[in-house]
Amino acid sequence: MHRVAALIRPPQSTFELASAAQVFGIERPGLPTRYSFGVCTEHPGPVATHAGYDMLVTEGLAALDRADTVLVPGWLPHAEPPSPAVVRALRRAHARGARVVSICSGAFALAHAGLLNGRRATTHWAMADELAARFPEVQVDPNVLYVDHGDVATSAGAGTGIDLCIHLVRRDQGAQYAAHIARTMVMPPHREGGQLQYAAPPHATQIDGTLAPLLEWVAERLGDRITLHTMASREGVSPRTLTRRFTEQLGTSPGQWLLTRRITTAQELLETTDLPLDAIARRVGLSSATNLRRRFLNALGTTPGAYRRTFRSSAR
Repeated sequence: MHRVAALIRPPQSTFELASAAQVFGIERPGLPTRYSFGVCTEHPGPVATHAGYDMLVTEGLAALDRADTVLVPGWLPHAEPPSPAVVRALRRAHARGARVVSICSGAFALAHAGLLNGRRATTHWAMADELAARFPEVQVDPNVLYVDHGDVATSAGAGTGIDLCIHLVRRDQGAQYAAHIARTMVMPPHREGGQLQYAAPPHATQIDGTLAPLLEWVAERLGDRITLHTMASREGVSPRTLTRRFTEQLGTSPGQWLLTRRITTAQELLETTDLPLDAIARRVGLSSATNLRRRFLNALGTTPGAYRRTFRSSAR
């Protein structure tokens, strides 16, 4: 029996915890039970949740010493570091060979414990920049749904906790066992692409400073041939000066910003129109469906067709 212990803290997000419990803690007819699931906290007793009720947790940190997998289902508020006792417990569990896993903001607890140093990791896309800034030794990947190193694993936003847990079951027990769990949860055994396809796209109106008029001008002409020299001429500056302004204000190059804007507009058209891929590609300045597919896959880790099936608006 593989023992999974979830380390929670107040105020606990119930969805992340329930995601793990649904995968590891449910007995399913026709499937041998191979996991036990328990919950622990630093100070046993009532634990407040974001859902408005308290959970009564009787197990303390000693439960981590008996676990085969230690799971941190979110860490809120994520800016608050874990106590020295929690850090020691996480390090001790990892040192003796337990697998340590985080869901969403739980990556911050693992980072505080030093378990992500020198490793690739992920968290919710809205917190990825902060994780990278606070822990420069961690190689933060804001795109993927999860990262699994075998002994340490991290997942992105809350819903990707299910993706990671099913992945861990697949690794432990095989694809058939994991697929059975996924079917009972009415979930795909594996989701396509990364989490950036779910992130809110930026708009030019959110940009302060002198570049805003140029960005709006470009956004209205994405189907045209626009180059660095086109944009620099529009601004009345040299290409070098424009590149410096982009770096200072947006943290990226003009070419990369333009490509991102074209992909963002393609996302919007895939969600809200019936236009074929070739028409969308021409409208956003990517010339062909083939080029659109390649750029889309590189940027978002999924195809335009898969994106449209997932995000197609029912109200047009």
